[in-house]
Amino acid sequence: MSQAESPKRIRKEQAGEVTVEDVRELMGASTPHFALQLRNRIAKLIDELPAGHPARAEGEREIARLERLGLDGETRGAGPDEGEQPMPSLSLEQRHEREHPESARAGA
Repeated sequence: MSQAESPKRIRKEQAGEVTVEDVRELMGASTPHFALQLRNRIAKLIDELPAGHPARAEGEREIARLERLGLDGETRGAGPDEGEQPMPSLSLEQRHEREHPESARAGA
């Protein structure tokens, strides 16, 4: 259901009446877990808007932020305590380094 859309928002999208507030409603509660689904919903919402449209500009900024959030995760608080490993991320480069530390050292 994360890709399901409000019928009201669908009608506004079809009529070309998307506003900045519509984009902000989708981006409100973004977490790493749902960031990529929200990115897809915003991309669909702004797809037909012209290049200079304010909602398109807001949506494009938010899509970039959601991609970073979904792929790199986020750190809250002061970070891990000494000896504690940070939570794994979806970042492919970081994941490869964790799973293959010998190749990460060889490239350094």
